[in-house]
Amino acid sequence: MPNDDPAPAADLVAEWRELLARHAATACALDRELGEHFGLGMSEFEVLERLAEDLDCGGKVRVQELAEKVHLSQSALSRLIGRLEKNGMVERHMCPEDRRGVFVLLSEDGRQRYEQARPLHREVLRRTLTARQVTCG
Repeated sequence: MPNDDPAPAADLVAEWRELLARHAATACALDRELGEHFGLGMSEFEVLERLAEDLDCGGKVRVQELAEKVHLSQSALSRLIGRLEKNGMVERHMCPEDRRGVFVLLSEDGRQRYEQARPLHREVLRRTLTARQVTCG
């Protein structure tokens, strides 16, 4: 049976709310600053980064695996990949062994945009995740 003591429960709720607030503020800052400077949203940057990290492993990732890594549904990720592909930052390829499988590859333009945006991404993380009170305004 769960512990019904209100004091620890209140502490847990307060901790949960602080986590949500920090996540929201960080996500907002990343979207705003990456968008203003590089035309990327937080999720788009995350996809480019995951693909850049996988360059050592052949540079292509199945969409299903990528969806798990970036915490998006496959349909949301598919739309995001479509935007990145339209902007020349990724390429899609069919899996030769399984025609239902789709691989995503980072293009040279995508790699360059990622490399340019990475210092700002890290600065926003440093600034927002080390701040005591963070806001989205």
